[in-house]
Amino acid sequence: MSTAPRRPGARPLVPALIFVALVVAAVASLGTPLITSVATTFQVSLDSAQWTLTIALLSGAVATPVLGRLAAGPHRRAAILATLGIVVVGSALTVLPLPFAWLLVGRAAQGVGLGLTALMMGVARDHLPEERSAATIALISVVSVIGAGVGYPLAALLAEFGGLRAAYGLGLVVTVIAFVTAWRSMPAAPGGRSAHVNVGGALVLAGGLLLVLFLAGERSLWSRHLAGAVTLAVAAVLLLCLWTVSELRTRTPLVDVRAVRHPAVAGANIAMFVGGIGMYLLLTLITRYAQTPHSAGYGFGLTTFVAGLVLVPFSVLGFVAGRLTQRVRRRIDGPLVLAGSAAVVGGGFVLFATARSNLAELLAAMGVLGLGVGSFSAAVPGVILAVTPRSETSSAMSFNYVVRSVGYSLGSAVGGLVLAAGTATGRLFPDDDAYTTAALVGVAAMAITTMTSLALALRRSPGTDPVTAPAGEIGKRHAEDPA
Repeated sequence: MSTAPRRPGARPLVPALIFVALVVAAVASLGTPLITSVATTFQVSLDSAQWTLTIALLSGAVATPVLGRLAAGPHRRAAILATLGIVVVGSALTVLPLPFAWLLVGRAAQGVGLGLTALMMGVARDHLPEERSAATIALISVVSVIGAGVGYPLAALLAEFGGLRAAYGLGLVVTVIAFVTAWRSMPAAPGGRSAHVNVGGALVLAGGLLLVLFLAGERSLWSRHLAGAVTLAVAAVLLLCLWTVSELRTRTPLVDVRAVRHPAVAGANIAMFVGGIGMYLLLTLITRYAQTPHSAGYGFGLTTFVAGLVLVPFSVLGFVAGRLTQRVRRRIDGPLVLAGSAAVVGGGFVLFATARSNLAELLAAMGVLGLGVGSFSAAVPGVILAVTPRSETSSAMSFNYVVRSVGYSLGSAVGGLVLAAGTATGRLFPDDDAYTTAALVGVAAMAITTMTSLALALRRSPGTDPVTAPAGEIGKRHAEDPA
């Protein structure tokens, strides 16, 4: 007679959930500061080296909805451990002296770990008291965003003094620790659940997401092969439409599309998509501006490591904002918090557009961005999960992560396109005014996000506070009366 793993107490479980979410986010972000080192070490172009970051985002976006569906069934613990095992193997491949192709395989395996963020939220909601689970889920969402700010400077420092393999070695060490932590701490899913993965739907969704993220990452494709890029974009739209139709018809959907159509869920995901474009755009602009050499007529010429330290205000203030958001939400409705957070990020864009002549102003803009992103990330799960059954927690948040990933990728692409358009022929760096133009695009994106969130607040049913309503209660009401 077999017995389920002992259910851990709240105190050891919460740090384990947050640690695993932080590790997978930090490890996936290791590609960002190491692109130049990869190009020189493996003697490949910078465009090829860029794939060490892109491929991790691609594999994470594809794996996330599949893992979210698996987590809805009885094999969640096994799915978590198997995924971390894949990340450990991928981390080992990045450290071993193997050809460049194997490095890409390793980075893709590391990216699969990004799908664990939603699973950590599912565990928290199933095994923690209601109020504690809400705070933990919000914190998991925050650390999954600020993890990049943790991994970036550490990886850059190790690469500067120990070389590329030392930087990737950090990823191997922390993923092994995360695997052991999960093995000791993760409980089994509650009984009575079943989950079937719609393999056909998963493949169609994977194809659509791959095309979307590929088009976002390959900015030169739009300028050099416009017809080909448009063709791929149309194919991506058709695949995603086909996936949506198949999800509505199947009895075992990868994502409950009907639940996604709920005004609260749809509004939160739209806000996350547009807001993600703006948030990642500002992050990209600030880090790129900081590393631009003085010879361009602006910039600070910071090394990779010092530029990584510019992210410290983002991470610290993002974490603080995430912690404070749960207290704020006891008094202010979730969509209003989203609107306020988006406005704060918009303020960061305004600050960057008008004041970036010294490093202190750049750090201030990064800190404002951290405050907005931390608060926004902490508030999104509460808005979505208030209308989501407990058993669908991982699936619902997996879909939100995919939306966030696509938004972030498009934000990076938009920044690259605007700066490329502002680069004169024969020059390596864009004009300073191009950064101002890109910042104004970001202001527009955050204005749309703010208005979307305010509209969501106006549509919220009175008396259904996402913080105080029992888990899934609003979702049950919606199921009984979809109108």
